[in-house]
Amino acid sequence: MKKKLLSIGAVALLSVGLAACGNDDGDKDTGKTDGSSTKSVGESVDYKITGIDPGAGIMEATEEAINEYGLDKWDLTTGSGAAMTAALKKAYDKEEPIIVTGWTPHWKFAKFDLKYLDDPKGVYGGEEQIHTIARTGLAEDLPEAHQILSNFKWEEQDMGDIMVAIQDGEKEEVAAQNWIDANEDKVAEWTDGVDKVDGDKINLVYVAWDSEIASHNVMKLVLEDMGYDVTLTQVEAGPLWTAIADGSADASLAAWLPVTHETYASKFEGKFEDLGISMEGVKIGLVVPEYMDIDSIEDLQE
Repeated sequence: MKKKLLSIGAVALLSVGLAACGNDDGDKDTGKTDGSSTKSVGESVDYKITGIDPGAGIMEATEEAINEYGLDKWDLTTGSGAAMTAALKKAYDKEEPIIVTGWTPHWKFAKFDLKYLDDPKGVYGGEEQIHTIARTGLAEDLPEAHQILSNFKWEEQDMGDIMVAIQDGEKEEVAAQNWIDANEDKVAEWTDGVDKVDGDKINLVYVAWDSEIASHNVMKLVLEDMGYDVTLTQVEAGPLWTAIADGSADASLAAWLPVTHETYASKFEGKFEDLGISMEGVKIGLVVPEYMDIDSIEDLQE
């Protein structure tokens, strides 16, 4: 009887050992494409690119990239900016492969070690700019706000400070106010020579990107300090441009040009005013964690 029990125990131990060996092989199958995985990059992420809201210009550019690079097996999932960063964090914490639509400035580049995939076909364009746009007639109706919005310019670091603070748990308006308090000279340049008003209403529209949440909360507080009654309205990119073009919204600080919002800028040409560039050197593209052994969109063809 003792020999029989010993035999059963030995089999159990052998089974556990074999299972452990199997788990080791599975752990190696991470899609890092560094020789430790038998899967291609596409197989490791189920041929999925994690995107954001379907109306965003970066999604249109990514659909074009899928076609241009012949990525017939690949799917672009839609969701939101928050859902995309949540998926990124989940994968990053486990050091698993993931490919997301990305843009800078964005707090994720401060929190995670990430890189853009090279885009040899230039589908995503080069460096972009963030523009401030307004409905036609704003200069006549709200000249003070028009001047402030035209003067609005800042750096990626400015926006980044606010985005990181919000991500770390600070309320949006508190993070924006803290930045204003620490950058009074810069804000003074936006409002220099502009008279205060008495409760004039203005509606700013923006997309739910962390970058635009930061800029619009700052501008809301600046305009309120100048006497405006400010409404912030969050919409997707298409409705944003439509609202500016038909005059139902007054202005937006969220126009990414020349690539991201090219479709909308062309569609509504002549129906909005470009008040100028608020930030230079912004970028969009496909982003992966640095630990993934992949450097180019062309690598996704494998």
